[in-house]
Amino acid sequence: MRIAFLSWRDTTHPDGGGSEVFVESVGRELARRGHEVTLLCARHPGSAAREDLDGVRLRRVGGRLTVYLWGLAWLVRHRRDVDVVVDVVNGLPFASPLVRRRGVVALVHHVHAEQWRIIYPGPGGRVGWFVESRVVPLLYRRRPFLTVSDASARDLARIGIDPATITVVRNGLDHVPDDPIAATSPTPRLVVLSRLVPHKQIEHAFEVVRRLATELPDLHLDVVGDGWWREELVAAASGAGVADRVTFHGHVSAQRRDELVAAAWLMVMPSVKEGWCLAVTESAAQGTPSVAYASAGGVTESITDGETGVLVDDLDGLVGAVRRLLTDHGTRDRLAAAAHDKARTLTWEACAVRAESVIRSVGDQSP
Repeated sequence: MRIAFLSWRDTTHPDGGGSEVFVESVGRELARRGHEVTLLCARHPGSAAREDLDGVRLRRVGGRLTVYLWGLAWLVRHRRDVDVVVDVVNGLPFASPLVRRRGVVALVHHVHAEQWRIIYPGPGGRVGWFVESRVVPLLYRRRPFLTVSDASARDLARIGIDPATITVVRNGLDHVPDDPIAATSPTPRLVVLSRLVPHKQIEHAFEVVRRLATELPDLHLDVVGDGWWREELVAAASGAGVADRVTFHGHVSAQRRDELVAAAWLMVMPSVKEGWCLAVTESAAQGTPSVAYASAGGVTESITDGETGVLVDDLDGLVGAVRRLLTDHGTRDRLAAAAHDKARTLTWEACAVRAESVIRSVGDQSP
């Protein structure tokens, strides 16, 4: 089949994250299964207009917002060259049903109600939420939806998506080593693996370090990832008085990421909302359990509470859970082993097989 993914970004984009990893990983697996896969996304400084990604044809057009118009134009030009469009609705839709009556699958990682309010607190955020919560259900009615967790499926149902059209396709992993690739740090170390954006609430991790600094004088936090909120976070770490206890690593290679995660005693994920949270299972693959807010949604599935990590309700709970796990080595080791075992069950191949079944269900329909 000829499959086109329309995505706002790719993994090389400065703002790329778990959604983009999902799209490219599933795309590669579909290509390995014999499909012709094209990924259309926005250009960014230094990017090539065309690129091959392990059998996936990357086509970069337009910018942050104009990519949506370019995407529709590309679909019109290639309407006879594409069997199925996977429209990645990352807050805003590509609106592919406007130019295709059939052969459309919507992919939604999570609903963005909180993000619209946090990042765009004025009229822009209200318009964005209106488009996502009102326009998307109408525009994609009766089309199949893919999402990455039961929590996201429930959120989609709440905004009017027919639950019968939703299929949950959980994230996979590239590789889970038998043993972590780096030794755990001899002193207490936390890690945040995340894009640096406001709704990830990384400031909460700084507060954890601040409150525990007296009890654990060697405590250190590694922040792995980058994003447009970096300077604000650097200032926040300084304002909290923990700048000397926090290292901002920025974008790093996959190997370096795994080394930093494996060295940490815990991964802290204070995000407002997650579809699944790939960072949780990437950390689990290195034997590092996570602590996260239960209200974030998808983390209630990527983390099995009390078995592979800990879910908490608020900042006080986050501080308390991190304190307990940093001082209770037996419990932490048990969680680490179970997290690693759970990570071993997750593969992109299994994810792609499930996605492929949905894609095939619309693949014999003409545009």
